[in-house]
Amino acid sequence: MPERRTVFLMYHELELPGRPLCLDDPGYVRYAVRLSDFRAQMESLRHDGWCGVSVGEAIEFSTEVSSVAITFDDGCETDLMYAAPILRDFNFGATFYVTEGFLGKRGYLTSSQLQSLGALGFEIGSHSMTHAYLTDLHDGQLHHEIAESKVRLEQIMGRQIEHFSCPGGRCNPRVLRVAREAGYRTVATSGIHANGERSSPFGLGRIAIMQNTSLKDFRDLCQGRGLWQLNMNVQLRKAAQRLMGNTFYDRLRGSLLR
Repeated sequence: MPERRTVFLMYHELELPGRPLCLDDPGYVRYAVRLSDFRAQMESLRHDGWCGVSVGEAIEFSTEVSSVAITFDDGCETDLMYAAPILRDFNFGATFYVTEGFLGKRGYLTSSQLQSLGALGFEIGSHSMTHAYLTDLHDGQLHHEIAESKVRLEQIMGRQIEHFSCPGGRCNPRVLRVAREAGYRTVATSGIHANGERSSPFGLGRIAIMQNTSLKDFRDLCQGRGLWQLNMNVQLRKAAQRLMGNTFYDRLRGSLLR
């Protein structure tokens, strides 16, 4: 019998007309999905008979309904203000990975807003303390970014934080070791692949939904179509990152996108 596989979608900030984004860097802006597009995507899922679920629900593979895991990174204010109401309209679940050190900054959730998001029934995960590239850090820094963020978010939420996503998708065996030791159940990367019952929970792939993702492409991605092409692009980027280093790579990418 074929292995059941689920696509995990990765969102960031939602963009509204006239509302400034948290960052204006071109590399960031291309991940900002328009609010109208996000609603259209959720409507498409419902129209096609699909369901949106959290990471915790997705890894159980217990539902017979076709589903995708919906995840958001960073902890932007739009998570609560706009994404959550739309998700509630469709009775969809989701996981919001929060960068703890961003709480209270302009455009990001406050601690009380994060509590409100959790009170709506959404799953909260960690996206590190400061959004540093984890592969550049020594073990002490990794513990701060991965383990300390878990502790602080648990203090805010009053519940266990079980899921972690790597900033920029940067991950290696050291990162996974620290995450395991910290007590996380899963680690999400930006690897381009659907996740199955035999997939490692410490290497969950996710598919980034971008500002230029068309509705047709969105529907294809949810069904796992065309992932090999995206994966080829990701592997090329990772090779460039290893050769140049994260800092120089980001500077070059930013200059090319301007």
